[in-house]
Amino acid sequence: MEKVKQYIEENKERFMEELFEAIRIPSVSSLSEHKDDMIRMAEHYRETLLKAGVDKAGVMPTAGNPVVYAEKIIDPSAPTVLVYAHYDVMPVDPIELWTTPPFEPEIRDGKIYARGADDDKGQGFMHVKAFEALVANGKLPVNVKFMIEGEEEIGSVSLGAFCDANKEMLKADIILVSDTGMIAEDIPSITTGLRGLAYWQVEVTGPNRDLHSGLFGGAVANPINVLAKMIAGMTDENNRVTMPGFYDDVLESTEQERVLLNKAPFDKEEYKKAIDVEELDGEKGYTTIERTGIRPSFDVCGIWGGYTGEGAKTVLPSRAYAKISTRLVPNQDHEKIAKMFEDYFTSIAPKSVKVRVESLHGGQAYVCPIDLPAYKAAEKAFEQVYGKTPVPMRSGGSIPIISTFEEKLGIKSVLMGFGLESDAIHSPNENYPVINFYNGIETICWFYRFFADELK
Repeated sequence: MEKVKQYIEENKERFMEELFEAIRIPSVSSLSEHKDDMIRMAEHYRETLLKAGVDKAGVMPTAGNPVVYAEKIIDPSAPTVLVYAHYDVMPVDPIELWTTPPFEPEIRDGKIYARGADDDKGQGFMHVKAFEALVANGKLPVNVKFMIEGEEEIGSVSLGAFCDANKEMLKADIILVSDTGMIAEDIPSITTGLRGLAYWQVEVTGPNRDLHSGLFGGAVANPINVLAKMIAGMTDENNRVTMPGFYDDVLESTEQERVLLNKAPFDKEEYKKAIDVEELDGEKGYTTIERTGIRPSFDVCGIWGGYTGEGAKTVLPSRAYAKISTRLVPNQDHEKIAKMFEDYFTSIAPKSVKVRVESLHGGQAYVCPIDLPAYKAAEKAFEQVYGKTPVPMRSGGSIPIISTFEEKLGIKSVLMGFGLESDAIHSPNENYPVINFYNGIETICWFYRFFADELK
Protein backbone atom coordinates (compact mmCIF):
# COMPACT_ATOMS: atom_id res chain seq x y z
CA MET A 1 0.00 0.00 0.00
CA GLU A 2 3.01 2.28 0.23
CA LYS A 3 3.06 2.63 -3.56
CA VAL A 4 -0.62 3.54 -3.51
CA LYS A 5 -0.02 6.27 -0.94
CA GLN A 6 2.92 7.58 -2.99
CA TYR A 7 0.74 7.61 -6.13
CA ILE A 8 -1.88 9.71 -4.32
CA GLU A 9 0.79 12.15 -3.14
CA GLU A 10 2.33 12.50 -6.60
CA ASN A 11 -1.04 13.13 -8.26
CA LYS A 12 -2.66 15.41 -5.67
CA GLU A 13 -2.72 18.49 -7.87
CA ARG A 14 -4.20 16.60 -10.83
CA PHE A 15 -6.85 15.02 -8.60
CA MET A 16 -7.88 18.46 -7.36
CA GLU A 17 -8.03 19.97 -10.84
CA GLU A 18 -10.18 17.09 -12.07
CA LEU A 19 -12.55 17.67 -9.15
CA PHE A 20 -12.68 21.36 -10.08
CA GLU A 21 -13.58 20.44 -13.68
CA ALA A 22 -16.56 18.47 -12.37
CA ILE A 23 -17.64 21.23 -9.99
CA ARG A 24 -17.66 23.78 -12.83
CA ILE A 25 -20.57 21.92 -14.45
CA PRO A 26 -23.72 23.38 -12.82
CA SER A 27 -25.62 20.10 -12.49
CA VAL A 28 -28.62 21.40 -10.51
CA SER A 29 -31.24 18.67 -10.78
CA SER A 30 -34.20 20.66 -9.46
CA LEU A 31 -34.03 23.36 -12.15
CA SER A 32 -35.16 22.48 -15.68
CA GLU A 33 -32.79 25.01 -17.26
CA HIS A 34 -29.89 22.77 -16.19
CA LYS A 35 -31.13 19.68 -18.05
CA ASP A 36 -28.26 19.84 -20.54
CA ASP A 37 -25.79 20.27 -17.68
CA MET A 38 -27.06 17.05 -16.14
CA ILE A 39 -26.23 15.15 -19.34
CA ARG A 40 -22.87 16.89 -19.57
CA MET A 41 -22.02 15.96 -15.98
CA ALA A 42 -23.00 12.32 -16.49
CA GLU A 43 -20.80 12.08 -19.58
CA HIS A 44 -17.95 13.77 -17.69
CA TYR A 45 -18.19 11.14 -14.94
CA ARG A 46 -18.18 8.35 -17.53
CA GLU A 47 -15.00 9.66 -19.14
CA THR A 48 -13.35 10.14 -15.75
CA LEU A 49 -14.13 6.56 -14.75
CA LEU A 50 -12.78 5.18 -18.02
CA LYS A 51 -9.53 7.08 -17.49
CA ALA A 52 -9.39 5.74 -13.92
CA GLY A 53 -9.30 2.17 -15.20
CA VAL A 54 -12.80 0.64 -15.30
CA ASP A 55 -13.42 -2.10 -17.86
CA LYS A 56 -16.52 -0.37 -19.14
CA ALA A 57 -18.65 2.67 -18.37
CA GLY A 58 -21.91 3.99 -19.75
CA VAL A 59 -24.52 6.69 -19.33
CA MET A 60 -27.79 4.80 -18.89
CA PRO A 61 -31.18 6.47 -19.40
CA THR A 62 -33.92 6.56 -16.78
CA ALA A 63 -37.29 8.27 -16.66
CA GLY A 64 -35.38 11.30 -15.35
CA ASN A 65 -31.68 12.08 -15.30
CA PRO A 66 -29.33 9.30 -16.46
CA VAL A 67 -27.32 6.97 -14.24
CA VAL A 68 -23.60 6.50 -14.81
CA TYR A 69 -22.69 2.83 -14.45
CA ALA A 70 -19.15 1.44 -14.58
CA GLU A 71 -17.37 -1.68 -13.42
CA LYS A 72 -14.07 -3.47 -13.12
CA ILE A 73 -14.27 -7.22 -12.56
CA ILE A 74 -10.92 -8.66 -11.49
CA ASP A 75 -12.36 -12.10 -10.69
CA PRO A 76 -16.04 -13.17 -10.86
CA SER A 77 -15.53 -15.17 -7.65
CA ALA A 78 -14.06 -12.22 -5.72
CA PRO A 79 -16.11 -9.97 -3.42
CA THR A 80 -17.84 -7.04 -5.12
CA VAL A 81 -18.26 -3.48 -3.86
CA LEU A 82 -20.92 -1.25 -5.41
CA VAL A 83 -20.00 2.43 -5.01
CA TYR A 84 -22.95 4.82 -4.92
CA ALA A 85 -22.65 8.59 -5.39
CA HIS A 86 -24.64 11.39 -7.01
CA TYR A 87 -23.59 14.02 -9.52
CA ASP A 88 -26.46 16.45 -9.00
CA VAL A 89 -26.24 19.42 -6.64
CA MET A 90 -28.57 21.81 -4.85
CA PRO A 91 -29.59 25.25 -6.23
CA VAL A 92 -27.30 28.10 -5.18
CA ASP A 93 -29.85 30.68 -3.99
CA PRO A 94 -29.44 33.17 -2.43
CA ILE A 95 -26.59 33.87 -4.83
CA GLU A 96 -25.71 37.21 -3.20
CA LEU A 97 -24.53 35.41 -0.05
CA TRP A 98 -21.72 33.59 -1.86
CA THR A 99 -18.26 35.07 -1.35
CA THR A 100 -17.12 33.64 -4.71
CA PRO A 101 -19.18 32.29 -7.64
CA PRO A 102 -20.63 28.89 -6.65
CA PHE A 103 -19.44 27.06 -9.76
CA GLU A 104 -15.98 28.58 -9.82
CA PRO A 105 -14.19 26.53 -7.13
CA GLU A 106 -11.58 28.25 -5.01
CA ILE A 107 -9.37 27.11 -2.15
CA ARG A 108 -9.32 29.46 0.85
CA ASP A 109 -7.99 28.69 4.32
CA GLY A 110 -7.49 25.05 3.42
CA LYS A 111 -11.04 24.54 2.15
CA ILE A 112 -12.58 24.11 -1.30
CA TYR A 113 -15.43 26.59 -1.71
CA ALA A 114 -18.07 25.73 -4.34
CA ARG A 115 -21.47 24.14 -4.76
CA GLY A 116 -20.87 20.39 -4.68
CA ALA A 117 -17.46 20.73 -3.01
CA ASP A 118 -18.68 18.30 -0.34
CA ASP A 119 -22.16 17.18 -1.42
CA ASP A 120 -21.45 15.08 -3.35
CA LYS A 121 -18.85 15.80 -6.01
CA GLY A 122 -15.97 16.13 -3.56
CA GLN A 123 -16.90 12.95 -1.72
CA GLY A 124 -17.86 11.08 -4.88
CA PHE A 125 -14.57 11.91 -6.60
CA MET A 126 -12.65 10.48 -3.64
CA HIS A 127 -13.95 7.07 -4.68
CA VAL A 128 -12.92 7.49 -8.30
CA LYS A 129 -9.41 8.56 -7.29
CA ALA A 130 -9.03 5.80 -4.68
CA PHE A 131 -10.06 3.28 -7.33
CA GLU A 132 -7.59 4.82 -9.81
CA ALA A 133 -4.73 4.67 -7.32
CA LEU A 134 -5.37 0.98 -6.57
CA VAL A 135 -5.73 -0.01 -10.24
CA ALA A 136 -2.62 1.96 -11.31
CA ASN A 137 -0.54 0.05 -8.78
CA GLY A 138 -2.10 -3.38 -9.25
CA LYS A 139 -3.55 -3.37 -5.73
CA LEU A 140 -7.31 -3.60 -6.34
CA PRO A 141 -8.34 -6.69 -4.30
CA VAL A 142 -12.07 -6.81 -5.14
CA ASN A 143 -14.49 -6.20 -8.00
CA VAL A 144 -15.81 -2.65 -8.07
CA LYS A 145 -19.00 -1.29 -9.62
CA PHE A 146 -20.03 2.36 -9.74
CA MET A 147 -23.61 3.65 -9.79
CA ILE A 148 -23.70 7.45 -9.89
CA GLU A 149 -27.10 9.08 -10.20
CA GLY A 150 -28.37 12.58 -10.98
CA GLU A 151 -31.49 12.89 -8.83
CA GLU A 152 -30.44 12.45 -5.20
CA GLU A 153 -31.23 16.06 -4.35
CA ILE A 154 -34.80 15.63 -5.66
CA GLY A 155 -35.49 12.29 -3.99
CA SER A 156 -33.84 9.77 -6.37
CA VAL A 157 -37.21 9.48 -8.11
CA SER A 158 -35.96 7.31 -11.00
CA LEU A 159 -33.38 5.14 -9.25
CA GLY A 160 -35.77 2.61 -7.72
CA ALA A 161 -37.02 1.60 -11.17
CA PHE A 162 -33.41 1.52 -12.42
CA CYS A 163 -32.53 -0.93 -9.64
CA ASP A 164 -35.56 -3.09 -10.46
CA ALA A 165 -34.52 -3.25 -14.12
CA ASN A 166 -30.83 -3.97 -13.45
CA LYS A 167 -30.70 -6.27 -10.42
CA GLU A 168 -28.27 -8.71 -12.04
CA MET A 169 -25.92 -5.95 -13.18
CA LEU A 170 -25.91 -4.37 -9.72
CA LYS A 171 -25.22 -7.54 -7.72
CA ALA A 172 -22.67 -6.86 -4.98
CA ASP A 173 -21.69 -7.82 -1.45
CA ILE A 174 -21.93 -4.28 -0.06
CA ILE A 175 -22.78 -0.75 -1.17
CA LEU A 176 -20.16 1.85 -0.23
CA VAL A 177 -21.31 5.46 0.15
CA SER A 178 -19.61 8.73 1.07
CA ASP A 179 -22.44 11.25 1.35
CA THR A 180 -22.37 11.76 5.11
CA GLY A 181 -20.04 13.36 7.63
CA MET A 182 -17.60 13.07 10.52
CA ILE A 183 -17.97 14.42 14.03
CA ALA A 184 -14.87 16.59 13.61
CA GLU A 185 -11.81 16.82 11.39
CA ASP A 186 -9.80 14.76 13.87
CA ILE A 187 -12.65 12.52 15.06
CA PRO A 188 -13.64 10.00 12.39
CA SER A 189 -17.08 8.44 12.54
CA ILE A 190 -19.22 5.98 10.62
CA THR A 191 -22.90 6.75 10.12
CA THR A 192 -24.93 3.78 11.31
CA GLY A 193 -28.38 5.27 10.83
CA LEU A 194 -30.23 7.74 8.63
CA ARG A 195 -33.61 9.29 9.25
CA GLY A 196 -36.36 8.84 6.70
CA LEU A 197 -38.23 11.68 5.01
CA ALA A 198 -41.69 12.76 3.93
CA TYR A 199 -42.00 16.04 2.01
CA TRP A 200 -45.05 17.99 0.82
CA GLN A 201 -46.14 21.22 -0.80
CA VAL A 202 -49.38 22.71 0.51
CA GLU A 203 -51.61 25.33 -1.07
CA VAL A 204 -54.24 27.28 0.84
CA THR A 205 -56.79 29.17 -1.28
CA GLY A 206 -59.19 31.82 -0.02
CA PRO A 207 -60.96 34.30 -2.34
CA ASN A 208 -60.86 33.76 -6.10
CA ARG A 209 -58.52 36.73 -6.60
CA ASP A 210 -56.22 39.04 -4.63
CA LEU A 211 -58.30 41.58 -2.73
CA HIS A 212 -57.76 45.09 -1.38
CA SER A 213 -56.78 44.59 2.26
CA GLY A 214 -58.62 47.77 3.30
CA LEU A 215 -61.91 46.92 1.66
CA PHE A 216 -61.88 43.22 2.54
CA GLY A 217 -59.47 42.88 5.48
CA GLY A 218 -61.27 41.60 8.58
CA ALA A 219 -64.18 40.22 6.58
CA VAL A 220 -62.47 37.57 4.42
CA ALA A 221 -60.02 34.91 5.59
CA ASN A 222 -56.42 35.69 4.64
CA PRO A 223 -54.84 32.43 3.34
CA ILE A 224 -51.40 33.40 4.70
CA ASN A 225 -52.82 34.00 8.18
CA VAL A 226 -54.71 30.71 8.04
CA LEU A 227 -51.70 28.75 6.79
CA ALA A 228 -49.51 30.22 9.53
CA LYS A 229 -52.01 29.16 12.21
CA MET A 230 -52.33 25.67 10.76
CA ILE A 231 -48.58 25.20 10.69
CA ALA A 232 -48.17 26.60 14.21
CA GLY A 233 -50.66 24.03 15.47
CA MET A 234 -48.68 21.11 14.05
CA THR A 235 -46.38 21.09 17.10
CA ASP A 236 -47.18 21.63 20.78
CA GLU A 237 -45.39 23.45 23.61
CA ASN A 238 -42.99 20.50 23.97
CA ASN A 239 -42.19 20.52 20.24
CA ARG A 240 -43.98 17.23 19.71
CA VAL A 241 -45.92 16.75 16.47
CA THR A 242 -49.66 16.96 17.19
CA MET A 243 -50.80 14.86 14.22
CA PRO A 244 -52.67 11.86 15.69
CA GLY A 245 -50.80 8.59 15.16
CA PHE A 246 -47.53 10.25 14.16
CA TYR A 247 -45.52 8.52 16.92
CA ASP A 248 -47.38 5.17 16.88
CA ASP A 249 -44.66 3.28 14.99
CA VAL A 250 -41.59 5.01 16.46
CA LEU A 251 -39.14 2.50 17.93
CA GLU A 252 -38.25 3.96 21.31
CA SER A 253 -34.56 3.64 22.21
CA THR A 254 -33.60 1.98 25.47
CA GLU A 255 -31.84 3.93 28.19
CA GLN A 256 -28.65 2.00 27.43
CA GLU A 257 -28.86 2.94 23.74
CA ARG A 258 -29.36 6.58 24.65
CA VAL A 259 -26.37 6.54 26.99
CA LEU A 260 -24.15 5.06 24.26
CA LEU A 261 -25.43 7.57 21.70
CA ASN A 262 -24.60 10.49 23.96
CA LYS A 263 -21.01 9.32 24.43
CA ALA A 264 -20.22 10.80 21.00
CA PRO A 265 -18.15 14.00 21.38
CA PHE A 266 -20.46 17.02 21.34
CA ASP A 267 -19.81 20.58 22.48
CA LYS A 268 -23.14 22.37 22.89
CA GLU A 269 -21.58 25.81 23.11
CA GLU A 270 -19.49 25.30 19.97
CA TYR A 271 -22.56 23.96 18.19
CA LYS A 272 -24.53 27.11 19.04
CA LYS A 273 -21.63 29.34 18.12
CA ALA A 274 -21.18 27.67 14.72
CA ILE A 275 -24.76 28.50 13.70
CA ASP A 276 -24.97 31.79 15.65
CA VAL A 277 -27.92 31.04 17.93
CA GLU A 278 -28.29 31.76 21.65
CA GLU A 279 -30.39 28.71 22.50
CA LEU A 280 -31.21 25.34 20.97
CA ASP A 281 -34.77 24.11 20.58
CA GLY A 282 -36.40 20.74 20.04
CA GLU A 283 -38.50 17.95 21.50
CA LYS A 284 -38.57 18.18 25.28
CA GLY A 285 -36.78 15.42 27.18
CA TYR A 286 -34.11 14.67 24.58
CA THR A 287 -30.56 15.86 23.98
CA THR A 288 -29.47 17.52 20.75
CA ILE A 289 -27.77 14.31 19.59
CA GLU A 290 -30.97 12.35 20.28
CA ARG A 291 -33.19 14.91 18.60
CA THR A 292 -31.26 14.67 15.35
CA GLY A 293 -30.45 10.96 15.51
CA ILE A 294 -33.29 8.91 16.99
CA ARG A 295 -36.31 11.25 17.06
CA PRO A 296 -38.58 12.42 14.24
CA SER A 297 -39.00 16.11 13.48
CA PHE A 298 -41.33 18.54 11.67
CA ASP A 299 -40.16 21.57 9.72
CA VAL A 300 -41.40 24.23 7.31
CA CYS A 301 -38.81 24.45 4.54
CA GLY A 302 -40.36 27.40 2.72
CA ILE A 303 -43.45 29.62 2.87
CA TRP A 304 -44.73 32.26 0.48
CA GLY A 305 -47.73 34.15 -0.88
CA GLY A 306 -49.06 37.63 -1.48
CA TYR A 307 -46.86 40.59 -2.32
CA THR A 308 -43.13 40.24 -1.57
CA GLY A 309 -41.67 42.92 -3.85
CA GLU A 310 -40.12 46.25 -2.93
CA GLY A 311 -42.23 48.75 -1.06
CA ALA A 312 -45.85 48.30 0.05
CA LYS A 313 -48.87 46.80 -1.65
CA THR A 314 -51.99 46.47 0.48
CA VAL A 315 -53.22 43.14 -0.74
CA LEU A 316 -55.16 40.29 0.81
CA PRO A 317 -53.76 37.37 -1.19
CA SER A 318 -55.82 34.69 -2.88
CA ARG A 319 -53.32 31.91 -2.15
CA ALA A 320 -50.56 30.92 0.25
CA TYR A 321 -48.04 28.10 -0.08
CA ALA A 322 -45.59 26.16 2.05
CA LYS A 323 -43.11 23.33 1.64
CA ILE A 324 -43.14 21.06 4.68
CA SER A 325 -41.02 18.08 5.67
CA THR A 326 -40.77 15.51 8.42
CA ARG A 327 -37.69 13.50 9.27
CA LEU A 328 -38.66 9.99 10.25
CA VAL A 329 -37.00 7.26 12.32
CA PRO A 330 -36.84 3.47 11.86
CA ASN A 331 -40.24 1.76 11.66
CA GLN A 332 -42.06 4.92 10.53
CA ASP A 333 -43.30 4.33 6.97
CA HIS A 334 -42.96 7.46 4.82
CA GLU A 335 -45.97 6.57 2.63
CA LYS A 336 -48.18 6.05 5.69
CA ILE A 337 -47.00 9.36 7.19
CA ALA A 338 -47.51 11.14 3.85
CA LYS A 339 -51.17 10.07 3.68
CA MET A 340 -51.66 10.75 7.39
CA PHE A 341 -50.44 14.33 6.98
CA GLU A 342 -52.57 14.96 3.90
CA ASP A 343 -55.70 13.79 5.70
CA TYR A 344 -54.94 15.63 8.93
CA PHE A 345 -53.79 18.94 7.45
CA THR A 346 -56.90 19.07 5.27
CA SER A 347 -59.14 18.26 8.24
CA ILE A 348 -57.87 21.12 10.41
CA ALA A 349 -58.52 23.80 7.77
CA PRO A 350 -61.39 26.20 8.43
CA LYS A 351 -64.25 26.32 5.90
CA SER A 352 -63.14 29.80 4.86
CA VAL A 353 -60.32 28.28 2.76
CA LYS A 354 -59.60 25.31 0.54
CA VAL A 355 -56.45 23.20 1.07
CA ARG A 356 -54.50 21.09 -1.39
CA VAL A 357 -51.61 18.86 -0.27
CA GLU A 358 -49.14 17.40 -2.77
CA SER A 359 -46.62 14.77 -1.69
CA LEU A 360 -43.29 15.56 -3.37
CA HIS A 361 -41.02 12.72 -2.25
CA GLY A 362 -39.99 10.56 0.67
CA GLY A 363 -37.93 7.64 1.86
CA GLN A 364 -37.51 5.16 4.70
CA ALA A 365 -35.03 5.38 7.56
CA TYR A 366 -31.98 3.09 7.49
CA VAL A 367 -29.84 1.31 10.09
CA CYS A 368 -26.47 -0.37 9.43
CA PRO A 369 -25.44 -3.22 11.79
CA ILE A 370 -21.95 -2.67 13.23
CA ASP A 371 -21.11 -6.37 12.96
CA LEU A 372 -21.09 -6.36 9.14
CA PRO A 373 -17.72 -7.32 7.58
CA ALA A 374 -17.86 -4.09 5.59
CA TYR A 375 -18.41 -2.04 8.75
CA LYS A 376 -15.40 -3.71 10.37
CA ALA A 377 -13.34 -2.99 7.24
CA ALA A 378 -14.38 0.67 7.33
CA GLU A 379 -13.50 0.84 11.02
CA LYS A 380 -10.00 -0.55 10.36
CA ALA A 381 -9.51 1.80 7.40
CA PHE A 382 -10.24 4.87 9.54
CA GLU A 383 -7.92 3.57 12.24
CA GLN A 384 -5.14 3.13 9.66
CA VAL A 385 -5.36 6.73 8.40
CA TYR A 386 -6.55 8.66 11.46
CA GLY A 387 -5.02 6.56 14.22
CA LYS A 388 -8.39 6.45 15.99
CA THR A 389 -11.34 4.09 16.10
CA PRO A 390 -14.29 5.80 14.38
CA VAL A 391 -17.34 6.64 16.47
CA PRO A 392 -20.62 5.03 15.30
CA MET A 393 -23.26 7.74 14.97
CA ARG A 394 -26.82 8.31 13.81
CA SER A 395 -27.30 11.05 11.22
CA GLY A 396 -30.23 13.45 11.28
CA GLY A 397 -30.20 13.62 7.51
CA SER A 398 -31.80 11.38 4.94
CA ILE A 399 -30.56 9.54 1.89
CA PRO A 400 -33.87 7.92 0.92
CA ILE A 401 -32.36 5.69 -1.75
CA ILE A 402 -30.24 3.79 0.82
CA SER A 403 -33.28 2.02 2.24
CA THR A 404 -34.51 1.45 -1.31
CA PHE A 405 -31.26 -0.37 -2.12
CA GLU A 406 -31.87 -2.77 0.75
CA GLU A 407 -35.49 -3.31 -0.32
CA LYS A 408 -34.88 -3.80 -4.05
CA LEU A 409 -31.33 -5.17 -4.23
CA GLY A 410 -31.09 -6.89 -0.85
CA ILE A 411 -27.75 -5.20 -0.15
CA LYS A 412 -26.70 -3.32 2.98
CA SER A 413 -24.82 -0.01 2.72
CA VAL A 414 -21.84 1.27 4.70
CA LEU A 415 -21.71 5.05 5.05
CA MET A 416 -18.10 6.31 5.18
CA GLY A 417 -18.55 10.08 5.18
CA PHE A 418 -15.82 12.72 5.41
CA GLY A 419 -17.87 15.93 5.49
CA LEU A 420 -18.09 18.29 8.44
CA GLU A 421 -21.01 20.23 9.92
CA SER A 422 -19.17 23.44 8.99
CA ASP A 423 -19.15 22.48 5.29
CA ALA A 424 -22.47 24.31 4.81
CA ILE A 425 -23.92 21.81 2.36
CA HIS A 426 -27.15 23.08 0.72
CA SER A 427 -26.19 26.60 1.81
CA PRO A 428 -24.22 29.50 0.33
CA ASN A 429 -20.44 29.08 0.61
CA GLU A 430 -20.52 25.28 0.70
CA ASN A 431 -17.00 24.05 1.36
CA TYR A 432 -14.90 20.95 1.97
CA PRO A 433 -11.53 20.72 3.74
CA VAL A 434 -8.73 19.82 1.35
CA ILE A 435 -7.25 17.46 3.95
CA ASN A 436 -10.55 15.54 4.16
CA PHE A 437 -10.52 15.05 0.39
CA TYR A 438 -7.06 13.48 0.42
CA ASN A 439 -7.57 11.57 3.68
CA GLY A 440 -10.80 10.23 2.24
CA ILE A 441 -9.03 8.86 -0.83
CA GLU A 442 -6.46 7.05 1.32
CA THR A 443 -9.07 5.71 3.74
CA ILE A 444 -11.19 4.29 0.91
CA CYS A 445 -8.10 2.54 -0.48
CA TRP A 446 -7.58 0.85 2.88
CA PHE A 447 -11.27 -0.10 3.02
CA TYR A 448 -10.87 -2.29 -0.07
CA ARG A 449 -7.82 -3.97 1.41
CA PHE A 450 -9.53 -4.74 4.73
CA PHE A 451 -12.85 -5.71 3.13
CA ALA A 452 -11.10 -8.32 1.03
CA ASP A 453 -9.39 -9.62 4.19
CA GLU A 454 -12.69 -9.78 6.09
CA LEU A 455 -14.29 -11.99 3.43
CA LYS A 456 -11.38 -14.42 3.00
